[in-house]
Amino acid sequence: MQTVPVNPKPFLNNLTGKPVIVKLKWGYLVSVDSYMNLQLANTEEYIDGQFSGNLGEILIRCNNVLYLRGVPEDTEIEDAE
Repeated sequence: MQTVPVNPKPFLNNLTGKPVIVKLKWGYLVSVDSYMNLQLANTEEYIDGQFSGNLGEILIRCNNVLYLRGVPEDTEIEDAE
């Protein structure tokens, strides 16, 4: 699998309002600040691939994010992992 380097600020701004995957957390990216902290809504947590619970709205500090990617809105959770 080949990766392409991306400027993070436009990438994150483009994902605002869309479903995203952030390490073990699912939700909609509500906003991102100049430090790249993330605000997520409708968040679900999965541990070892098993649903752990709904977290609702959360804030993730930028240095705790291992990766973030967008997923198509019609994708099932199991299909996106």
